[in-house]
Amino acid sequence: MGKHCQLVMGPAGSGKSTFCSTIMTHCQSIGRSVHLVNLDPAAEHFTYEPTIDIRELITLEDVMDELDYGPNGGLIYCLEFLLNNIDWLEEELGDYEDDYLIFDCPGQIELYTHFPIMKRMCETLQRWNFSICGVYLLESQFIEDKSKYFSGVLSAMSAMINLEIPHINVMSKMDLVSPNLNPRELDRYLETDPTLLIDDVNAHTSPRFHSLNEAIVQLIDDYNMVNFIPLNPSDEDSITYTLAQIDNAMQYGEDIEPKEPQDGEGEFDD
Repeated sequence: MGKHCQLVMGPAGSGKSTFCSTIMTHCQSIGRSVHLVNLDPAAEHFTYEPTIDIRELITLEDVMDELDYGPNGGLIYCLEFLLNNIDWLEEELGDYEDDYLIFDCPGQIELYTHFPIMKRMCETLQRWNFSICGVYLLESQFIEDKSKYFSGVLSAMSAMINLEIPHINVMSKMDLVSPNLNPRELDRYLETDPTLLIDDVNAHTSPRFHSLNEAIVQLIDDYNMVNFIPLNPSDEDSITYTLAQIDNAMQYGEDIEPKEPQDGEGEFDD
């Protein structure tokens, strides 16, 4: 059936672990063989115990204690250590030829935008014949602050450009969105209407920043890459739709061999 994996990304607090457990539960309910791969050396709590865990190779706590690094520097060291010992991961992944893997990734955005670490990880997985879909999460509460929202849009766009893999952006925690929010207004966030920045932010910032805001708007409009799928983790239809979009992005299921009919199947009575 082939090798398929989701690379779940997003800033700290965006709901990556909740997303992973939600998708894991849904996949198991539909009979899909699925495994969690933890790439966060600082992770502590999981709803599903990871099948493969970077913490068996290296932990952020050990790096900070032994090398006297801070959290961000220590995390970068851990991921570089993983890449330098990539045979460990290859061996761990070797038993899951036909399973669906979900990689729970660290939240530090510099891993996807400032350093080539996750880019190299994607290239390695592709070399191992994995079909990958990047899933970038942005929590719905960002729409309450347009500056934060557009920071998230730019981060998502940067990850899309740098990683160069099929990519889906998800607006997580939609169950927390106010029911009073006008659906048309919400669509402007899901479809990333860049004029939202000009409409609001210019009214609250110094005129000297207006040219910068307009340049950001132009950049987002020129690339026209970032749209969001809304995900309500308590709505089964929302989960099903999100997973279907991810599957479609990496062509999951297109190489599944048709099953041989069982005795009696496909036969017609005279």
